[in-house]
Amino acid sequence: MALIREMFQAMVVGKNADLVDRYYSEDFRLHSNGVTQGFQAFADEHRKVYGTAIEYSLEYDDDAWVDAGDRVAGRVWITTSRPDEEPTRIEVIFIAVFRDARIQQLWETTWPNWAELGAFDQYDTTE
Repeated sequence: MALIREMFQAMVVGKNADLVDRYYSEDFRLHSNGVTQGFQAFADEHRKVYGTAIEYSLEYDDDAWVDAGDRVAGRVWITTSRPDEEPTRIEVIFIAVFRDARIQQLWETTWPNWAELGAFDQYDTTE
């Protein structure tokens, strides 16, 4: 759990795409709302989004976390904010599988679907 929370704070809230290599394995696969991405596509698209004026904040549902060694499941709300827009609160339910202290697989479902939000309209969801 600690590594996931560290990643959210340092990489997502900090908008630091240089940390993708630190937290995700080279054979990483993301499965999100019907979209599947490999490591390079995930890293490239996060670099694009983090380079914008978007800001992130997080809330954790501490009662909905399960830590099973190399697997962590949880619930978090990520609020995105951009200038001249109302913030959007996104509920994320996820399962992460780790190998060598990095995320190898990540399954998530979000509401609303992050890929349909204007903040991510330039995010390429193809592999």
